[in-house]
Amino acid sequence: MPSSVKMEPVEEKIHGGVGRCKFSFWFAVAHDILGVFIMMVGVFGGLAIHDLFVYAGGIIIFLSLIWWVFWYSGNIDVPPEELEDDVGMIKLKRSGLNQVVRRMSGRIASGIRSSFRRSGRSFRRGPAGVSAPSNAGTNLPLSTIYDTTITAPSTEGVYDTV
Repeated sequence: MPSSVKMEPVEEKIHGGVGRCKFSFWFAVAHDILGVFIMMVGVFGGLAIHDLFVYAGGIIIFLSLIWWVFWYSGNIDVPPEELEDDVGMIKLKRSGLNQVVRRMSGRIASGIRSSFRRSGRSFRRGPAGVSAPSNAGTNLPLSTIYDTTITAPSTEGVYDTV
């Protein structure tokens, strides 16, 4: 006897107050309060090193911005429809031209990779990201502007007596 199961739509939980990232919120508030307190000690404390306290308070307030960014970005709501592309599910309404371009670029890239594999050459990255053939292990003569050839020293050690 088959029974049907009814699925109810999932509703997002509404977070009241400060949102989902309560730790980041309270940590940012604590840094702000501490920074202002240290800065006010520097301004109104009458200490000989008042500038140290003013700068330290400003730095602590500036570093609290990190926690504010964490809190803000943690509370961004993204609808599930927009998340489909991030997990590999391509929307059917956008699969026309986009899919063709992806397929063509994949074929070109795999063709280039396989041509390097067939030739047996190894390539390294040169300056500015330019691919150049690797000459590791080969002995190349060097020329100067005076057309004299300098060869690489031999691998055996040569010792001079003093």
